[in-house]
Amino acid sequence: MITRILRKISLINRMTLIKLIGIVTVLISVISCEKNITLNLPVAEPKLVVEGYIYQDTFPYVILTRNVPFFSTLDSSTLQEYVVKGATVIVSDGITTDTMIEINYGQLTFYASLDNNLKGRVGRTYSLRVEADGQVVTSTTTIPEPVPLDSVWWKVQGEHDTLGFAWAHLTDPDTLGNYYRWFAKRINHYPDGDQKDADFIAPIGSTFDDKFINGKSFDFFYNRGNLPNSTKEDDENEERLFFKTGDTIVVRFCTIDRASFQFWRDEETQGSNNGNPFANPAPVTSNIKDGLGVWGGYSVTYDTIIAR
Repeated sequence: MITRILRKISLINRMTLIKLIGIVTVLISVISCEKNITLNLPVAEPKLVVEGYIYQDTFPYVILTRNVPFFSTLDSSTLQEYVVKGATVIVSDGITTDTMIEINYGQLTFYASLDNNLKGRVGRTYSLRVEADGQVVTSTTTIPEPVPLDSVWWKVQGEHDTLGFAWAHLTDPDTLGNYYRWFAKRINHYPDGDQKDADFIAPIGSTFDDKFINGKSFDFFYNRGNLPNSTKEDDENEERLFFKTGDTIVVRFCTIDRASFQFWRDEETQGSNNGNPFANPAPVTSNIKDGLGVWGGYSVTYDTIIAR
């Protein structure tokens, strides 16, 4: 009886020992596999970044910067380091050619043509050439025919009683290949007298095409966009993303070319995926040859909504 018990104890001890040896072996293997890894990240090729526009009946303008290393620090104090000054920027519609002048307004530097013959005209193609930092970049864009909205209005959203979205009715032409972009600006004022929006703002998803709506007539809506890092009270409380009763909203509805649509669709996809570890990488499509950014022609119609 005692012998039998000792044999069981011995068997248990052997099994325990085998398990311990196995665990130690695994731990040793894991520890031995650890080593420091140094990643040699490639240095991005320096490139000019163009953000340029030409709207019908307005002068063309361009903002120039340099691309920023991925892991660099970018804030208000370092932004000026990437602004390009002293560039030669040339715009042409094939008839008139003009060298843009450099304009410094506060911390903003941009280039503009003030030649009345180069105000944007529907149907015309405009070429751009930029020479700076020993580089030359070029692009072309066309101002397409405008497609106006049929009607616009404001409507309360869900259970809210004073907050809602801006709505519109659009009839898309029966020709495939129309591209659109939506902007809005509140021109009424806060109690302190400041206008609510200083400029037109495009919300996320502002661009769309007629791939699935060609020739159709339909209603659609947009929330209120806000500027990045805005600290305005109504961008941080329950009013965020909503227009409010009493707002006077000016809608700028744009028809754009395919290249501009591709750029802003990709840019908005990147912006909405920011911080999402499960999102697929979405490279931004640029129409700037040998550079980055966009040179876009816009035809524009304006409508006003009074939220009430």
